[in-house]
Amino acid sequence: MDETQKKELMRILDKAAHFDCPMGPYTTFRAGGEVEALCEVQDLLQLKEVLSLARREGLSYLVVGKGSNLLVKDAGLKGVALLLKGSLEGVEEKEGKVWAGGGLGLAELVRFCHRKGLCGLEFLAGIPGTVGGAVAMNAGAWGKSTGDVVTAVEIITADGEGKTLDRSLLRFGYRKAALPIGSVVVTARFQVTEDRPEAIGERIRDYLERRKASQPLEYPSAGSVFKNPPQDHAGRLIEAVGLKGKRIGGAMISDKHANVIVNVGGARAQDILALMETARQRVREQTGVDLEPEIRVVGD
Repeated sequence: MDETQKKELMRILDKAAHFDCPMGPYTTFRAGGEVEALCEVQDLLQLKEVLSLARREGLSYLVVGKGSNLLVKDAGLKGVALLLKGSLEGVEEKEGKVWAGGGLGLAELVRFCHRKGLCGLEFLAGIPGTVGGAVAMNAGAWGKSTGDVVTAVEIITADGEGKTLDRSLLRFGYRKAALPIGSVVVTARFQVTEDRPEAIGERIRDYLERRKASQPLEYPSAGSVFKNPPQDHAGRLIEAVGLKGKRIGGAMISDKHANVIVNVGGARAQDILALMETARQRVREQTGVDLEPEIRVVGD
């Protein structure tokens, strides 16, 4: 990224453009290298301007969200990392549905529904992501997925065009949605029904307790590292080949849940990647199953 491109980002975003920024604090792994530009986009106009600049200048860009499904390699990331802030974090009840901005944290979404007596999204409690990330990855837990409750999404395409996509066009699958390449989710509409806030609160607490009992929440991690193979569980396979508690550098395959790699202190991205490769190789050799990563690895 050259100085002219940096000046243009500063013109658009003022002090909300940060250069040569470490990505560790912006990912739940708390590891990884620097990005050339970290941009906190406050509204739709700024988002369109940044995407227009990226298109003109050939700059790559990545929406970070809460960084909960992301690992940036130690050598860093070229281009622009986007954080959706301001009006892109809004939420409201409208036309019998909940409309939530792509930058809204799932915790805030669940709290809003709880307060308003709107049920159907409780299963998202404890997932450390944003609405946009949940749509793109079809995030889910306890047998339920984001795609089950989304009715439509509004996006900005890589060409800067605004579009509304009905749920049927998104073709939700296991940890994926058919979003156009380079598009950014700016709003998602969720189907909800009314219920007593007390009953909603009980379900939220139950999900949070179940998550606490099964996940190593005391350490930084990105949750499940691998997708579950058909009719099996990645964690079971990794545990079966004896890798629970395996450490490389500051990273460890959790001794609580074998499909989670945790940062036990000072982990580098290369430590995490080495553990992932060890797990894939050992499981492939001993079971014939080739584990597919669920987390997104980016960078040089």
